[in-house]
Amino acid sequence: MEQLVIRDADVVDGSGEPSYRADVVIDGGRIVSIVKEAAAAGCQRPRAMRELDAEGLVLSPGFVDMHAHSDLALLRDPDHSAKAAQGVTLEVLGQDGLSYAPVDDRTLAEVRSAIAGWNGSGDDIDFDWRSVGEYLDRLDRGIAVNAAYLVPQGTVRALAVGWEDRAATPDELDHMRRLVAEGLAQGAVGLSSGLTYTPGMYAPDAELTELCRVVAEYGGYYCPHHRSYGAGALEAYAEMVALARQAGCPLHLAHATMNFGVNKGRAPELLALLDEALAAGADITLDTYPYTPGSTTLAAMLPSWANEGGPAAALARLTDDAASERVRHHLETVGSDGCHGVPIEWDTIEISGVTDPALTAFVGRTVQESADARGESPWTTARRLLLTDRLGSTILQHVGHEENVRTIMRHPVHTGGSDGILQGTKPHPRAYGTFPHYLGHYVRELGVLSLEECVAHLTARPAARLRLPDRGLVREGYRADLVLFDPRTVAAGSTFADPRRLPTGIPHVLIDGRFVIEDGHRTDVLAGRAVRRAPL
Repeated sequence: MEQLVIRDADVVDGSGEPSYRADVVIDGGRIVSIVKEAAAAGCQRPRAMRELDAEGLVLSPGFVDMHAHSDLALLRDPDHSAKAAQGVTLEVLGQDGLSYAPVDDRTLAEVRSAIAGWNGSGDDIDFDWRSVGEYLDRLDRGIAVNAAYLVPQGTVRALAVGWEDRAATPDELDHMRRLVAEGLAQGAVGLSSGLTYTPGMYAPDAELTELCRVVAEYGGYYCPHHRSYGAGALEAYAEMVALARQAGCPLHLAHATMNFGVNKGRAPELLALLDEALAAGADITLDTYPYTPGSTTLAAMLPSWANEGGPAAALARLTDDAASERVRHHLETVGSDGCHGVPIEWDTIEISGVTDPALTAFVGRTVQESADARGESPWTTARRLLLTDRLGSTILQHVGHEENVRTIMRHPVHTGGSDGILQGTKPHPRAYGTFPHYLGHYVRELGVLSLEECVAHLTARPAARLRLPDRGLVREGYRADLVLFDPRTVAAGSTFADPRRLPTGIPHVLIDGRFVIEDGHRTDVLAGRAVRRAPL
């Protein structure tokens, strides 16, 4: 007898087609039978060892978080309800060009310091891997949800070239090609870049194109955080489209939005650019989160020259008064490349987390508010945070536009990505709420997308980008990575005031046919594993 039958579910299967009522039978971690209501009329209904009454619930494929920063969280926190409770059954890690493989001992220490604001210091992690394959093997020991991995171009450059702003030598470029090829051969699904983060931002287009040629050979995709989301954003998008097309590589645009005052209402211009490329045969997708503020580290705002040489060199510059004044001038007057070419507005920079508990009073306040309370300049406050917290402070950057968010999420190549940073006292609520916020706010409340369209954006479309032949749809033979939610009540519990609240209206989540969320509660099941790139 089969393991489980889910009875009388309203199946939204990920295809975008209208829902239907059915009994869905699961065994051996896969969907073995789907009996639609019409077909079941007058017939004996399927039976199983366990039956779940899904009356009033939607059954859909598990959600795919196309942009996640859970690289260490999945190892640190077996519960991982931040994602599991949202119905996320697969996360894509290695984002923004910086993660923890491939590395050597030197590079690992540098990367841990550089992105402590994203993932924590890692002092509680046994870094018993160095290669991409070894990291994926570590995930295979059992994690809360499935995970795929992108080779991080910045980490690759740090390993082969260092943190200096210079061109790679031919030997160094060959080394980077080999590292990317090895990572893809070991199971990575593509290559990411963080082109406003050091050292990845030091790579010229010609270097990136060469790496993307390797990615294309292995059937992966390129996922850039491109060079600007502010001043020159459209030019930065066009640069990535041209680069990927020259390399013959599929392109997935990370957290693809148009931010800052200079881009208010300009999302249609971005979509026109993409539509022209798509019509010409380009292979392009994108992801967004359904919120207006962004989130990153305070150190990411610094100009690239201030970060050259790595975290220790950046701290040394911030300690020097003359260098610090030059940083301030670039931030406040010139427009730092770390702040997307736009002069920083300190009243939009909210501190969301610190690694030093002595700095907790800064959390939840903008830099401007803290500076005013102290009777000092905003840069004095920001500099103190950067030095005392050793670059580990995270921020919310309130620079987005709702009309841009809604316009972009309607596009047919759109997918969902939380960009969720789980560190900090008050992280961005997108980390805990992205997927139910799509379903509750943008589907049920606003009608920006139909339920069927939205589920397709969150399931089948990302699975197709990842080239996963048996995920992303409710189909016989597909993996039983599934979500049951109530379309009348599903909603993000997380808010900016209380960002770690779990969602409502998602009572059941299954991975590999096993309940990771059951009756609204996290089980002790660790059914997640590494999802490796499918061979060509």
